[in-house]
Amino acid sequence: MRPHALLIAVVTLALGTACATAVAAEGWELLGTRNAGHGADRDQIVVTAAEGRFRQVKLTVSRSALELRDLDVHYADGTVQEVAVRRLIPAGGETRAIDLDGGDRVIRKVVFRYATPRRRARTAVVRLYGR
Repeated sequence: MRPHALLIAVVTLALGTACATAVAAEGWELLGTRNAGHGADRDQIVVTAAEGRFRQVKLTVSRSALELRDLDVHYADGTVQEVAVRRLIPAGGETRAIDLDGGDRVIRKVVFRYATPRRRARTAVVRLYGR
């Protein structure tokens, strides 16, 4: 591996770890992770491990920027909350804290629509957090 490529890899890993640590310190619980592929424009994170109730969610993005268009939060009772985001999220960035309709809710999955700003060698890693 070339020295500058190694340096970029180390810095990216450090930023991702720092971001995850800061999010956890604020009381956010990791609900799932997904690699956002270049060919796709829609992905989902199925929430299986966490059966708790959440009042807010947010997404973080690492490794590569992602233009997040919108997301749908699917609840255990079958209802869906549509949220418009329409924002370019840089690597190491995150969405705002998104309030969930109806207070504490059990989430089954979050479907998100996105675009990659330009053809990149690396896919963006999207993490869903709840609190």
